[in-house]
Amino acid sequence: MQINLRGLVLALTVFSAIAATANALYASYLVQREQLIQNTLESNRVYAVKLAESAGGFLRSAQQQLAYSARHMPELIGSPDRLAAEVMRVQQQTDSFNSVGVVSADGTILATTQTFRSFLGTQIDTPGSRAALRTRQPLISKPYVSIAGNLMINVSHPIYSSDGAYLGYLAGLLYLRNESALHELLGKHHYHDGSYLYVVDGDGRLIYHTDSERVGETVLSNPVVAAVIKGEAGAMRVVNTKGVDMLAGYAPVPTSGWGVVAQRPAKVTLEPIHDLIWALLGYAAPLAVAFLLAIWWCARMISLPLSQLATTVEHQDVDVAMQRVQSVRAWYFEAERLKRAVIASFTSLQDKIGKLNLASITDPLTGLRNRRGTQDAVELMQARATPFSVVALDIDHFKQINDTYGHNAGDEVIRDMAQIMRECSRPSDVLCRIGGEEFLILLPGVAPREAANVADRLRVHIASRELRGASRVTISAGVAHWTSSGPDVDETFRAADAALYAAKQQGRNRVVMHGA
Repeated sequence: MQINLRGLVLALTVFSAIAATANALYASYLVQREQLIQNTLESNRVYAVKLAESAGGFLRSAQQQLAYSARHMPELIGSPDRLAAEVMRVQQQTDSFNSVGVVSADGTILATTQTFRSFLGTQIDTPGSRAALRTRQPLISKPYVSIAGNLMINVSHPIYSSDGAYLGYLAGLLYLRNESALHELLGKHHYHDGSYLYVVDGDGRLIYHTDSERVGETVLSNPVVAAVIKGEAGAMRVVNTKGVDMLAGYAPVPTSGWGVVAQRPAKVTLEPIHDLIWALLGYAAPLAVAFLLAIWWCARMISLPLSQLATTVEHQDVDVAMQRVQSVRAWYFEAERLKRAVIASFTSLQDKIGKLNLASITDPLTGLRNRRGTQDAVELMQARATPFSVVALDIDHFKQINDTYGHNAGDEVIRDMAQIMRECSRPSDVLCRIGGEEFLILLPGVAPREAANVADRLRVHIASRELRGASRVTISAGVAHWTSSGPDVDETFRAADAALYAAKQQGRNRVVMHGA
């Protein structure tokens, strides 16, 4: 089978175009897929932290409400009517509890709201009551089934007389399978894309779930649950107990030992990128057809003179044929140009991929390195055994800036912060934004004390500048140092974070050096 020049040019050009397009699409798909996953994980982590803080605030408020009423209970215990009125007042004051009751020191119900009215005078022996009577301290019980058959949590406060005698406890009950203040707090943001949140107690038992039938189920096999009941906060991709691939963020509630988990199916997160790829292919199809027609016409125009020459040579004598063959020296030149064009097309593709790779390690808001870019820089310095100092930075009261001036103003502050960091740094320094208002500076070959001086100069410079959107702001910083003979890199970064936390605790707008 003979292949003519027209078919060869057409085949080569089509192959090059398809390969370049497929490679570019695939590289773009991988970068955007990772970006979507990381953004969703961070969003769920922040949401879980927010709800954990809200749940903790709700429980503290409920305990304070019970504590206030418990101080007035001793003078009411001898009067059933007044005691019943106070119990009703506690329940109706904020609607924090499904039911409120007073239990004596021997476990007898002295007063209660409507739900347990039929149990007045009954001596109860439930896990929640036993725990409250045993500890004689403010307590949030583990889930248990009440004498009325409800799965609930008992928030209790002891009652002591003026002479210190223990008289019993005041209890506020939260139902777990029925509507309650806890359900209103956690369930007001409902999604229809498969995203949901749930809450577990310290034993890994579900105390809130969008599917009420699952409340009370133990889910310790889920690694997210195992992490959050240890008091850890973070995000991870995990296959849950139902076999669904989830992107989960989690945070503990220190007040009660609970853990809040917000998660979204990975499939739902990645659906937009699949639609985007198909849309790109759909838009590109008409242009691709036109492109192929143009290639066919160009191939025909390139091969037509050679075809005519071959036909002519067949009907001429040898001398004339040789002269004609010698005159086709330019054919090799055209072949060389075609080769260079193919090389140029792949060079252009590599340039596009390089830009995509640069985008994958760069924070789009500030142009600084993101977490991935930071990791690349750290690995390079580790490979070269280059000691470096880590400066962890955080904008003080950044949430107030967002709340007061709006998120657009907050973005302006972050961009100005990045610009000032560039102005105050050396070309060899690695400037990073690792999320929100959190920044890192890696200083190769810089000792800890000198790094602290650099951080303090930056702090003073920022405090003296007027930033767009929020006038003046301050920063806090923590400094740590890594050498190849010292602790591992992760420990160094944790040390810098600890120093930053110490700077926050000491009043903000200051620099703290680890170990100083």
